[in-house]
Amino acid sequence: MIRAEFFEKNREIIGFRVKDHSGYAESGEDIVCAAVSSAVQLTANLLEAMGFEPDVKLGENVVECTLPSCGDLQSTVLGQFKIHLESVQEEFPENINITISEV
Repeated sequence: MIRAEFFEKNREIIGFRVKDHSGYAESGEDIVCAAVSSAVQLTANLLEAMGFEPDVKLGENVVECTLPSCGDLQSTVLGQFKIHLESVQEEFPENINITISEV
């Protein structure tokens, strides 16, 4: 199961960690992993392209992305990423779990 954790500070999302595999299908055929992986890359790349200097850490089966500070635009980007993952979760509840952690 994919585990997506969003980090909140003062009710604003300031980052996320996504880890593990969905288990929906074999590697290369897993549409849940593809949807989540693509959204993670797009979000991190978009934050970087917009000049927000995200701290992105890659590990084995884990990506963590946090921002040094968060304004309305950054919060909107991260909020839309969360909404995207929630829509994937609605369709595949056995394959993705989303949590929120206050930091």
